[in-house]
Amino acid sequence: MNRTTIAAALLLACLSAPAQAETIAQAARAIETELGGRVGVALRRQGDAQVTGHRPDERFPLSSTFKAPLCGAILTLVDAGADQLDRPIGYTSADLVDYSPVTSTHNAMTVGALCEATITLSDNTAANLLLDRLGGPEDFTAYLRAIGDDTTRLDRRETALNEAAPGDPRDGSTPAAMTATLDRLLFGPILSAASRDQLEAWMRADQVADDLLRASLPQGWIIGDKTGAGGFGSRSIVAVIRPPQGGPWLAAVYLTGNKADMPTRNRAIARIGAAIVSEIGGE
Repeated sequence: MNRTTIAAALLLACLSAPAQAETIAQAARAIETELGGRVGVALRRQGDAQVTGHRPDERFPLSSTFKAPLCGAILTLVDAGADQLDRPIGYTSADLVDYSPVTSTHNAMTVGALCEATITLSDNTAANLLLDRLGGPEDFTAYLRAIGDDTTRLDRRETALNEAAPGDPRDGSTPAAMTATLDRLLFGPILSAASRDQLEAWMRADQVADDLLRASLPQGWIIGDKTGAGGFGSRSIVAVIRPPQGGPWLAAVYLTGNKADMPTRNRAIARIGAAIVSEIGGE
């Protein structure tokens, strides 16, 4: 075989070989280079403290990702007999804030319906009404401390909490802390089995997440998630992912400090989603 034939064979082999999938860290670094700002990712197998990702222990703005553990706190009250999902909560037009697609069409909703609106459509007034039930952002933070989350904090209500100013520790968390909190709520002893199932059911029914991690999931994979968006290019999602084989995984992705438009930020998270699928599939 002459040199020309060998070179042609090598080129054909390179073209035929499948491209190696990006790792989570590679995808995150590439997005930081392309968009600017920071990207934080944490991925953990359910019940495992080991985290894979990029900047998993750096603080990022929570935006609306706090709404998943918020409804976990409400379900904790329900399990304790201190509230009921079918209890109605009344409110007036004075309570309405920006982006309240469900609550703006009612003047009373049940606790369960408020949780559903909060998670599946990210209704901001619904979240505020649920925060009021707990006593406010400080009481929600106290709940997180009580269940073992020493990192996540909520300081303001919707919609002020979405300011996401650089360097502001308020209304923030880390990707690693959020995956750990989701693990505790969805799989630990904090909630009853019925409440764990209910929380995940609300997350699976998310109607505003199709362009993010869901865009990269193969057929047969199941996901429940909660998205977030805020100032300074902030975009985020927390999720429980169930591949067809093996146990569930918890994921969190946070972007901030960029000037990208929303579709670009969504595509960036979908790109990280592909790396997450590769990581899970390679286990």
